Amino acid sequence: MKKLTALLMALLMVVGCVGCGGKEEDINKKSEGVMTYAEYEAAELETKVTIEAYVQAKQSWWDNTATVYLQDGDGAYFVYGMACSEEDYAKLTTGTKIKVTGYKAEWSGEVEIMDATFEIMEGNYVAKAEDVTSLLGTDDLIKKQNMFVAFKGMTVESAAIYKWDGSGQYGDDLYFNVSLNGTTYTFTVESYLTDGSTDVYKAVKELKVGDVVDMEGFLYWYEGVNPHITNVTVK
Repeated sequence: MKKLTALLMALLMVVGCVGCGGKEEDINKKSEGVMTYAEYEAAELETKVTIEAYVQAKQSWWDNTATVYLQDGDGAYFVYGMACSEEDYAKLTTGTKIKVTGYKAEWSGEVEIMDATFEIMEGNYVAKAEDVTSLLGTDDLIKKQNMFVAFKGMTVESAAIYKWDGSGQYGDDLYFNVSLNGTTYTFTVESYLTDGSTDVYKAVKELKVGDVVDMEGFLYWYEGVNPHITNVTVK
């Protein structure tokens, strides 16, 4: 009986491992005519692109357009102003797979897809935050652009301000400076993505100079690295 039980458990572990092994392949599997992330990355700006990836966050909806962060097993995409009804926007829950056709563009260093349309596909994937702390200050960091990432052990250098110049009010974007190994970076709480009612907005408002923090967010780019932070933990 013990031998039979052990054999059954071993078989279950094998089946489980096979399922885990095939998961990443499924994540990166593309329909006919759809670009891999490498093909998208190599595409020229202003050219038409078609990609498939998974919703990781919805930044905003207005005037029947949506702005979303997408990711697959190889890379990430920022889709700005995608044609989308309010009804369909509600369907874009975290992990939902969509097929997007639009035009590759760049704005102040941020590579994005514009003038896009989409359709919902079968599949679901939620990315874990990839620790990119060691890439800060290197040329390799931009290769992770738009991904869900983590920064660990950074020191707060300034209290958060409303808007980039401090001219805003509660509910506007928050800007705050953090440092690592003597170099200071500006991080943002994007109000469209995480507004004044969210935990991260309130937490960043309470940060004090000298606090050491771990953070998660999306690796947005604006005239250099400018992450959109979605979670912060004071150590």
